[in-house]
Amino acid sequence: MTYEEIVTNAKQDIGKYCKACMVCNGRACRNQMPGPGAKGMGDTAIRNFDKWQEIRVQMDTISEHEEVDTSFVLWGQKFRYPFFAGPVGAVNLHYGEKYNDQSYNDVMVAACAEAGIAAMTGDGVNPDVMKYATDAIRRVEGKGIPTIKPWNIEIIREKMKQAEGSGAFAVAMDIDAAGLPFLKNMTPPAGRKAVEELRQVAEMAKVPFIAKGIMTARGAIKAVEAGVDAIVVSNHGGRVLDQCPATAEVLPAIVEAVQGKVKIFVDGGIRSGVDVFKALALGADGVLICRPFVTAVYGGGMEGVKTYIEKIGAELADTMAMCGANSLKEITKEMIYLPR
Repeated sequence: MTYEEIVTNAKQDIGKYCKACMVCNGRACRNQMPGPGAKGMGDTAIRNFDKWQEIRVQMDTISEHEEVDTSFVLWGQKFRYPFFAGPVGAVNLHYGEKYNDQSYNDVMVAACAEAGIAAMTGDGVNPDVMKYATDAIRRVEGKGIPTIKPWNIEIIREKMKQAEGSGAFAVAMDIDAAGLPFLKNMTPPAGRKAVEELRQVAEMAKVPFIAKGIMTARGAIKAVEAGVDAIVVSNHGGRVLDQCPATAEVLPAIVEAVQGKVKIFVDGGIRSGVDVFKALALGADGVLICRPFVTAVYGGGMEGVKTYIEKIGAELADTMAMCGANSLKEITKEMIYLPR
């Protein structure tokens, strides 16, 4: 199965919102919600994609000719590549009826585990979304990361127990989901978290805890103060607030602010192995890719996901070889050309 076949197949089954574009750049869906679009004009998703494309890579083939090693070690777990599938929940609402949250997670989590990476799973108003996610992670012996929405503390506590029961090697909270409409009017309040509240959540996790949704150096420092183990530089795929900078634009300042105290992931508009290379060169430890993985599931099931993983992995390995990096630790900022 080719990626082109995956996209063609997905167009028939992915529902009326997502267009299953060959390159997901935010332009076709823009402000469609429900769906993969955004509040307002949807300009942040477009900017996410565009800013990665403005960064270029520096070719240098005068280097040691060794086999390229793309392997990635995180908290004692070894993965084939430094990119994971991003979290998705409520798939019926956003992407049509071919899959529900149970069947989607069954495919995504298992395919990623078999291909040597990990999937982050989503959350939703329906408690079954987290149940199906953690069930799928349990079946792959914990090689997945359940992602909990920023609910009130009692709901978070319940979902943390589910995450623990799955044996997951890490757990995340997408605090940037505070901008989603269904969280705004909940009682007790849900959404934004003060440093002390986030510390309480991090302490509930009995495995490494990831805070997803950091977009400023100040926010990164507050996350470190709260005791998180990793952050994801993310604006929720550009869905929750117009007029944000792109993740590629804010990543360098966040890396500088954190100074290696926690692991740093980044997402938003990363669509190729070349983009993964750029993110690592800017200082990220790893990358999340979300919407193209949805297309891969709808267009090819487990085979589609594995094909997409191999596509991105091969692009990353080729870029590393052509820029003189034989391992992830050899990727440096000097290997990219930044816009002036």
